Amino acid sequence: MKTIAIVSQKGGSGKTTLALHLAVASAVAGRNTAVIDLDPQASAANWSDRREAELPVVLSAHASRLRHEIARVRETGGEMLFVDTAPHSDSAALEAAQRADLVLIPCRPAILDLEAITNTLAFLRTTGTPVLVVLNAIAATGQDARLATEALSAHQVETCPVRLGRRIAFARALVSGQAAQEFEPGGKAAREVAELHTFVLARLQDFKPSTNGNPLT
Repeated sequence: MKTIAIVSQKGGSGKTTLALHLAVASAVAGRNTAVIDLDPQASAANWSDRREAELPVVLSAHASRLRHEIARVRETGGEMLFVDTAPHSDSAALEAAQRADLVLIPCRPAILDLEAITNTLAFLRTTGTPVLVVLNAIAATGQDARLATEALSAHQVETCPVRLGRRIAFARALVSGQAAQEFEPGGKAAREVAELHTFVLARLQDFKPSTNGNPLT
């Protein structure tokens, strides 16, 4: 099983949106996929309540139960796991990062988000887990993405070449328990998620999905 932690100390950075869209992409590709929702707001779990499809399974858990929940997903045949962490929770985010194969940091191209990355990176680097910044909510026009990438380069962190735009489909899809690629299959948001999913899998290198697409029980 491969585990990806979605971490950011900045609220509103798009952690849940990123986790759910990648999880749906993984599930649609035939992988037994789960999401562990560590955020007390339980946004991912609430999304799952509105969803008709069985996968991805979303488990709402307290941070103190993370180790046990990861073990449960693995024991029930999980192939891909996304951990959606809460903002302003260093201990939970740290444990999630320690247990992950890859950490994704969603970041909007705004000064407050870029400044917040400093603290996030500081504790993530103690884990030794590979870290990838994913620029999120990028305007269709302007220099935001380029300027944000330049600012991030000072932190010596890898920035994903695939960016998620400021797309209405991302928000509207979640209302009905979907992801953008289900809500608007031919849209730009769907294409961006597909490209990001492909890139993330490449970063995981040796990940080989099985043909078992049965939901977790």
